[in-house]
Amino acid sequence: MSATAPLPPAEPAVPKNVRWVLLGVMLAMLLSMLDNMVVSTAMPTIVGDLGGLEHISWVVTAYTLVTAVTTPVWGKFGDLYGRKTTYLASIAVFVAGSALCGASRSMGELIAFRVVQGIGAGGIGAGAFALIGALVPPRERGKYQGMTASVMAIGTVGGPLLGGFVTGHWDWRWAFYVNLPLGVLALVWLWLTLHVPARRVRARIDWAGIALLAVSISAIVLAATWAGVAYPWGSWRILGLGAVAVLSLALFVRVERRAAEPLLPLGVFTGHRNYPLAMVMILVAGVVMFGAGLYLPLFQQTVQGASATNSGLLMLPMMVPVVIVSTLAGKVMSATGRYKVFPVLGTVFLTAGLGLLATMDTGTPRPLTGLYMVLVGIGLGCTLQMAGTIAQNSVPLRDMGAAMSSVNLFRTLGGSLGVAVFGSLFTRSVGAHLPGGDGADTGAGAGAPRGLPAGVGAAYPHAVTEGTGHIFLTGAVLCALAFLAALLVIEVPLKKAGPPAPAEGSEGGKDDKASAAKAG
Repeated sequence: MSATAPLPPAEPAVPKNVRWVLLGVMLAMLLSMLDNMVVSTAMPTIVGDLGGLEHISWVVTAYTLVTAVTTPVWGKFGDLYGRKTTYLASIAVFVAGSALCGASRSMGELIAFRVVQGIGAGGIGAGAFALIGALVPPRERGKYQGMTASVMAIGTVGGPLLGGFVTGHWDWRWAFYVNLPLGVLALVWLWLTLHVPARRVRARIDWAGIALLAVSISAIVLAATWAGVAYPWGSWRILGLGAVAVLSLALFVRVERRAAEPLLPLGVFTGHRNYPLAMVMILVAGVVMFGAGLYLPLFQQTVQGASATNSGLLMLPMMVPVVIVSTLAGKVMSATGRYKVFPVLGTVFLTAGLGLLATMDTGTPRPLTGLYMVLVGIGLGCTLQMAGTIAQNSVPLRDMGAAMSSVNLFRTLGGSLGVAVFGSLFTRSVGAHLPGGDGADTGAGAGAPRGLPAGVGAAYPHAVTEGTGHIFLTGAVLCALAFLAALLVIEVPLKKAGPPAPAEGSEGGKDDKASAAKAG
């Protein structure tokens, strides 16, 4: 890959205070992951104060969309200008956006300031994984997988709990203001502990690539958000967004092949086959995690009569195994240097767990549902973080930011696509199984939703069971495809020290191929 000026030497591989640095990184990650869950819980109170019910979906969509669009941009800026500078800047933008959101006086202002928040969140997600990849040798990364898994679990479980507490005891504005002290703490912490050389590189920014990727991601996320909800899948709006996504993506690939310093180096996808295989696993894991996180609590509340007050606690049977298993898998990987077995086993557990969830009916007891969720959690613990490690071990250090931003991007897109597709499946299935089959409003809360005709409420739990069954069965099929991807991974021995091994096709790629041949 050509550039207008050579890059200076890479950062030191392992700072002495790496544990303290990564603790600050995890704190910043927790901020961005908690935010959406906290805000979702606080939305009824926000609407009651600001009004604008017709724009409520944009409070979440604006944040998610901008996060996805800016993730690869932040990653590339980190590669070019230094990871410390860009990471601190992303946290500062997120904190500023949080302060502005808390001061919003109308729904329009809140949506605009959520865009600012989303810009910062894109950098936090991209920079966190890039810093781990740059600071920790491949063989040692497993020791820190439990930290990132814990952050995801706390965000999924703790977000609704924190949101409920804040809105119940304080003003809804504290759902945003709570980010300020934590964000400032993360800023100061990393400013003092993160010591990597700053980069000043004379390179042309790939503005055309940024614009085209932004258009493509925006079209994909908007189509995934609106399809089957705001507009039918076959409507001209959804089909038009699909056409825009395909065309802009094709133009993006063409531009990236010619760019002197591409936003997303295509070599990371073609240099080593492990990288695209890891992206498949991460995409599927994102679909499962976000989709299951939305519809499992719905099934438990609607069909099994669980309380919606502490909805985050309903996810504990799935999220606790994610933390435990990812930590144990990381330690085994660090001790042995072997990792292929984990995504293989993980996708098997995911397929089995989702397949069993698809068999649930209105008489399935909660403990049995919890057992099935444990299987899904074990699968996610073996797959999600290990797929990220496989991706990190497949690219050269100079492209780490762009490559890891793709990891975060694929996880985000997986969640958006999963929620959208599952939502469409659920809506159609529930509508078809209600008396009359006219696709009545299915709602999303516990119990039979408001607005259903008399006599339909009793049939609603059965309809929800059918709808969630279709969702979990679809997820099981996707996980079976991820299993095939895991089988095709080449287990390249992990280094105990130094930067990640370069990808095939980069400098040093021949050594990688030889290692891969021995491992295979």
